[in-house]
Amino acid sequence: MLEGILILWFILTGLSLIYITYDLIWVTPEAPVMKAGWWLVTLYTGPIGLFLYLLTCKEPMPETHEAFIAPLWKQSIGSEVHCLAGDATGIILAAAILAFFEISPSLEIFIEYVAGFASGLLIFQSLFMKKMMGGNYFQALKTTFYPEWLSMNMIMGGMIPTMVIWSLLIPGSRDPVSLRFWGMMSLASIIGGIAAYPMNHWLVKKGLKHGMTTIRKGETVTMAHHEMASKVSRKELTTKLLLSLLGLGVGVAIAAIAYLF
Repeated sequence: MLEGILILWFILTGLSLIYITYDLIWVTPEAPVMKAGWWLVTLYTGPIGLFLYLLTCKEPMPETHEAFIAPLWKQSIGSEVHCLAGDATGIILAAAILAFFEISPSLEIFIEYVAGFASGLLIFQSLFMKKMMGGNYFQALKTTFYPEWLSMNMIMGGMIPTMVIWSLLIPGSRDPVSLRFWGMMSLASIIGGIAAYPMNHWLVKKGLKHGMTTIRKGETVTMAHHEMASKVSRKELTTKLLLSLLGLGVGVAIAAIAYLF
């Protein structure tokens, strides 16, 4: 029965990717980095990713994209997509490679965390966003480190226990050529995205992360941000960091308990 459900899920995922690929190329005037983000997130989350795209990003009528994506909650979804695309890619690639080695669960989780953070920060945040931040890669790295860390902690806090519990309950889930592996990663990406949304909402609201953008032919980037606060207190930054670490810790604790029982 599980195999049948997974086959149906990935058929729907394939159809979702066909639609979103066409729309991103020919219809919706999104920034290239966000187009890549939406494609990857739809690859990992299937029809759920497509639903969110239709709800928050797809231009409903010509010349309406700027207004359509402007609400804060939609910008927060855009921030979430950007982060999840990078982090989940690193985590999934690391998990696929580590499946061929015999290592301890704790070391595997640590390597996946590092891989997800590196992919999200070094590529999807700093490299792909450097033009929007003055063209300096190291400045982009410095600017995006803190918000990427907070978001990554929450994503990993959701993905870790999902992957561990799935792999313990469903034999063969560690094999990267099996549907069960990709079903596990799809569910983990969905849960990780849900866990990280409140943090991304706060980061966008405070101006620490961007959401979606609009780029039309012959135009420069326009940021469709909600009106954001210009300053965030050190106390607030520390509180949110501790909250993200708590979220990560809860995820690790659930995974550890699952291994014990």
